[in-house]
Amino acid sequence: MDSSRSLSCILLLVLFGIFIQHQYSASGIGAYQTVLLSVNMSEASGRKIPNTLFGIFFEEINHAGAGGLWAELVSNRGFESGGSFTPSIIAPWVIIGDDSSVLVSTDLSSCFDRNKVALQIQVICDIEGANICPGGGVGVYNPGFWGMNIEQGKRYKLAFYVRSEEPINLSVALTGSNGLKKLATTTVVAANVSSWTKVLVLLEAEGTDPNSRLELRSTTKGVIWFDQVSLMPLDTYNGHGFRKDLFGMLKDLKPAFIRFPGGCFVEGDYLKNAFRWKETIGPWEDRPGHYGDVWKYWTDDGLGLFDFLQLSEDLGALPVWVFNNGISHNDQVDTSSILPFVQDILDGLEFARGAPNSRWGSIRAEMGHPEPFDLRYVAIGNEDCYKPHYPGNYLKFYSAIKEAYPDIKIISNCDGSSKALDHPADLYDFHAFISEYAVHEDAGKGNLLAALGEAGFLIGVEKNSDVIEMASYAPLFVNNNDWMWKADAIVFDSSQVYGTPSYWMQHLFKESNGATLLSSTLQANSSNSLIGSAIIWRNETDNNEYLRIKVVNFGSSIETLTIAISGLEKEIAGATTTILTSTNVMDENSFADPKKISPVIGEIIDVGDLPYSGEIKDIVLLPYSISSLDLLQKPLSIRTVTTASDLESSF
Repeated sequence: MDSSRSLSCILLLVLFGIFIQHQYSASGIGAYQTVLLSVNMSEASGRKIPNTLFGIFFEEINHAGAGGLWAELVSNRGFESGGSFTPSIIAPWVIIGDDSSVLVSTDLSSCFDRNKVALQIQVICDIEGANICPGGGVGVYNPGFWGMNIEQGKRYKLAFYVRSEEPINLSVALTGSNGLKKLATTTVVAANVSSWTKVLVLLEAEGTDPNSRLELRSTTKGVIWFDQVSLMPLDTYNGHGFRKDLFGMLKDLKPAFIRFPGGCFVEGDYLKNAFRWKETIGPWEDRPGHYGDVWKYWTDDGLGLFDFLQLSEDLGALPVWVFNNGISHNDQVDTSSILPFVQDILDGLEFARGAPNSRWGSIRAEMGHPEPFDLRYVAIGNEDCYKPHYPGNYLKFYSAIKEAYPDIKIISNCDGSSKALDHPADLYDFHAFISEYAVHEDAGKGNLLAALGEAGFLIGVEKNSDVIEMASYAPLFVNNNDWMWKADAIVFDSSQVYGTPSYWMQHLFKESNGATLLSSTLQANSSNSLIGSAIIWRNETDNNEYLRIKVVNFGSSIETLTIAISGLEKEIAGATTTILTSTNVMDENSFADPKKISPVIGEIIDVGDLPYSGEIKDIVLLPYSISSLDLLQKPLSIRTVTTASDLESSF
């Protein structure tokens, strides 16, 4: 994701939006018009769509991962977000008590070499004497990412490291946002923690609050150090750390691939803040985290390279790893000095694909995945083609990767659609690979207008899938508290999630991967407000083949569609319709009405004696709508001719 975006894709989608708005404002619903869609179902007319055509793109933007898909509930768990200089800020941690009872600071005493900052709490008050601690004690609390979602009956694993020269008696609690309502409590008592000691606590919630917080308190005078405080729900997807509801939204899209981890997040405004994969693997306590200086927030890198590869596998999607090629928004590595960066990526490929006894593959195996990941695609950089050192750097990466892994498909940042590339590449972004498409002008926070434009665009992608191999929407996620980019596919907060119309629009295309594209022609109507396509796809549930026809109506008038089918080799046994629309193109979904604009399954259409008539008539296309028709195919039945009229009707 970049402020410069892929302009040709965006311009096309914006033009769709301008056209729709003009239609919406210039005319009301007029008389029905009949439009003919001709579909050739003969085997010779079909062309296979790539298995990889429609996927998803995950970028750490809008707190998509930190405070989102990655289920860690503690924000700034290692106290590193204030930097390595001490004393430092500890936000969003908040002090419980005033300076007459407690002093809180940071120092560099952590036991972890890559993240040395630790939290020091000096408890001045005591359980008795002249300066008695206030009720409940003093300490710190963490509100998570705009509130922790704690749910009654669910269990949460708390882990932290602690050190003190005195015995400790800590009160650990999950509370409501004001600290008054206790949802889960326990005490941690230890006689000797003079060396850093890991503490594990299992908490079971006795109440529900989506704006909860974690408290660490003491009523005993002394100095206590904390580091690496983590709170994770036990019910993440497959125990892999992914928030279940958000993961489910991705799984339901049936993505063929997932591009990760960015975007600008890969580059950084400066290279010192770029995504460095080696800093994101191994035990979570050892990961130093980094500041994403493009989108302006800290991430603990709980969602690292291993986790992205695991996410891809859990989704059944091919991973597409975008890596830094020595270029950020503001600084670059000269090609003469790029070889260490190249070796770093070769190490990363060994981590993903190497044998479990290889240097980097063994670390992957130690993390619980001895088998190599199915990594087939990498992208050298993100939107860097215009940077001075990109051509030279690219060739160094390309040659080294192809020598070590000749089967890996390499994606260039340069556009080869208008003229041939001057360097080798398996794919080029953004035409052979459209990595970031979206309507973002006049799209609000995700409205029907945007979904209509994008649907029209994707029908064009389908029809041109002989030269386009992959396409993905961006951005994928947005935390409702951090809209760095509008619009997005999936909106969430600590406890809720909904899909925008753009998300639901993609559901109508998820069966296109690996399907057969049919030759189809849509008769132009008076306003040229329709676009359509036809595919044959196989339903994995019932193992039947279906003819799917999608039509986008950008106009303000109801249209009546007639489908004329030629080349029938099977019988059409029935048809169902699915429609995405609303009363106003500017309508949006929300937490209050999450499916206001979502696919609605309509009536079952009586197709009559279709194999012999070849037409389906009177299909209503509502204004500003996306309609999808699924027609079940069955082998042609054998008819016995008993009368002259029967004989005539069979020819």
